[in-house]
Amino acid sequence: MAGIAGRSFCSALALVLLSAMTAPASALPSVGAPAPQFSAITTDGKPAKLSDFAGKLLVLEWSNKDCPFVRKHYSSGNMQATQAAIAKMGGAWIQIVSSAAGREGFVKADEANALVKSEGAIVSAIILDPSGAIGHLFGASATPHMFVIDAEQTLRYMGAIDDRPSANPSSLNGATNYVLAAADSISAGREVAVKETAAYGCSVKY
Repeated sequence: MAGIAGRSFCSALALVLLSAMTAPASALPSVGAPAPQFSAITTDGKPAKLSDFAGKLLVLEWSNKDCPFVRKHYSSGNMQATQAAIAKMGGAWIQIVSSAAGREGFVKADEANALVKSEGAIVSAIILDPSGAIGHLFGASATPHMFVIDAEQTLRYMGAIDDRPSANPSSLNGATNYVLAAADSISAGREVAVKETAAYGCSVKY
């Protein structure tokens, strides 16, 4: 990732809020329906919107650097391996941080970029969402909370990354990775078998 945000925090926040207000407050995402659209500024200072990724597989990951459940997946290399597999399929990955200022997991653009680099994460963009606008738009409730979107921008999976709701890295042994399973099915033109699960982890610190 290159550089820190080149636009002001206020401008980015206003853009996110304006975009999120285009959908009714009560509307939550539904598997099989179009994914909620949003616009934001990445930690590299570039404008990004969901529609920019039309035509390719896309994964959204809600993250919190201080959450032990997130740490399990990054310290073990499991999240990076999942990201690498998505990239190999030609897909994209957006990491979203919805921690509010002063709350656990809050980071500034340069910190987020440095963290991703140090972890060897493979992400297409990082979006900071301290207002919680994008998080609420998607109904993100935990970190990590995962959303898999197909090339037509239809939401095909949302929920936990896997079936082991534990912060212990040993729980990864034999775990079913729902994100990879969904991505494999989408890439093969098959129906996703497990479309929705309950996300586990730390609550999003809105």
